[in-house]
Amino acid sequence: MKIAIIGAGFTGLAAAFSLSKDKHEIFVFEKDKDPGGLAIGFAEKEWNWTLEKHYHHWFSNDNFILSLAKEINYKVIVKRPKTSVYVGGKIYQLDSPLHALKFPLLPLADKLRMGFVLGLLRLNPLWKPLEKFKTHSTLLKIMGRKSYEMIWEPQLANKFGGFFKDISLAWFWARIKKRTPKLVYPSGGFLGFANRLVRECERRNVKFLFGAEVEEIKKSDNGVEIKYKENGKWKMENGKYDAVIVTLPSFFFLNIARDLPENYREQLMSLKGLGAINLVLRLKKPFLTDGTYWLSICEKNAPIMAIVEHTNFMDKVNYNGECIVYLGNYLPAGHPYFSMDKEQLLEEYTPFLKKINKDILKNIIGYEVFKVPFAQPIIPTNYSKKVPPFKTPIPNVLLANIQQVYPWDRGTNYAIELGKKVAEIMLKENLDKPARPVKAAA
Repeated sequence: MKIAIIGAGFTGLAAAFSLSKDKHEIFVFEKDKDPGGLAIGFAEKEWNWTLEKHYHHWFSNDNFILSLAKEINYKVIVKRPKTSVYVGGKIYQLDSPLHALKFPLLPLADKLRMGFVLGLLRLNPLWKPLEKFKTHSTLLKIMGRKSYEMIWEPQLANKFGGFFKDISLAWFWARIKKRTPKLVYPSGGFLGFANRLVRECERRNVKFLFGAEVEEIKKSDNGVEIKYKENGKWKMENGKYDAVIVTLPSFFFLNIARDLPENYREQLMSLKGLGAINLVLRLKKPFLTDGTYWLSICEKNAPIMAIVEHTNFMDKVNYNGECIVYLGNYLPAGHPYFSMDKEQLLEEYTPFLKKINKDILKNIIGYEVFKVPFAQPIIPTNYSKKVPPFKTPIPNVLLANIQQVYPWDRGTNYAIELGKKVAEIMLKENLDKPARPVKAAA
C-alpha cells in the first residue's frame, strides 16, 4: 500500500515506524524542518544538546516510549528531581508522603485526609466510573475545603482557566495514577530521539518530506489526493495514496479536508482545547535556588502556571553551563499573551518572578518565546462518549491526535501508543467502507 502520514510528531513517527515493518510505501509530510511536533527542539550554538520549545519529560512507567527507545537502542537518563509548590509566597517540596506530612500550612487532619483521597485514587484501577464526576466539586467535597482551595484549585484554575470547574475526575485520576517520583529524559534531547526514529524509518524506505505543508486532501476515483506546498511551490499528487493518516490537531484537519460533512465537522469543533505559551530563559545562575525542577504555582490569577527549571533535572554542562527555565502557560487562543512578543511577556511576568528570585533580570543571558494554538485538550465529564473515531467520513483517511488520548493526559508516551494503534486499525479495518455518519454534538 502507498500510505501518506501528515505530521511528523511522535504519533506520525510511531505510525510510520510500525507500518514500515510491513514494507508499505510510506510518505511523511511535515511542514517544519525537523520532526517532533509539540516536542520539537532547538539549540543555541554553544550547546551540546537540543532543548524542547515546550517542556517535556517521561515518567518511569511510560512503557510505550521507553520500549521504543530500547528497540532503537537510544540512551535515556533516569533521575528523581525535586517537585514543589508555590503557596503563600514560599516554596514547599511536596513530592512524597513524608513531605506532605511536613507541609506546615495545613493541620494534620487535613493533610491526612488529602493523603487518603490521593491514595485511594492512585490505588483505584478503574477510571470509567469516575468520568461522570467533576474534579472541582468532588475534590472540594471529599478532600475538604482548606487543602483543596490552597493546593489543588489554584492549579486547576491556572491550567484550565474558565473551564476548570468542568474537568472530569477521570482526568485528575489519570494525573495521580500515572505520576512517578523518577523521571526519564532522552540523552541529547527529544529532537535527537525523533531524528533517530526518522533514520530508523528511512532505513525501511520511509520517505520524509520536511518543509512540506499539506493544503488539501480529498477523495478521488483512484485514491486520495494531496495538495501541498514544498519550497514555496504548490504540488498535487492525484490518487497517489491508498490511505492517509492525519495526525494534526482537529481544527487543522478541518482546514485541509474541506469535503467533510457538516455533522462531523460540528462534532470535532465541539471539542475544546487550550494553546501553550512557553517563555524560555537562559540564565547565568539558577532561578530556583533550592534545586526544584518543577514548581506548581498555587496562586489564583498568577501570570504563570508552572516554572520548570530544566537544568535542575538535566545537567547544565549540556547547555554550556547555562541555567534553563521554562515559564509555562496553557491559555485559550484569544488570550492577550498570544499577541505579546517575548519582551512584553517578560515584562508582564517580572513582578511575579521577583517574588521568587529578586536577581532574575541581572542573570538573564537570553530568552525566547514559543507558542502553539493547541496543546491541552479540555476533558469534560463523560468524555469517552465524545472521543472522535479514528475513521473519518472520507474513505481511507484516518485521524489520530491528542484529543483521542483518554483517559490519560497528552504526552509523547501516548502519542507513540496512538501512532501504533492507528497503524494497526488502518491495516485491519476495511478502509474502503466509509465511516458511519455521527450525530452532531448537542
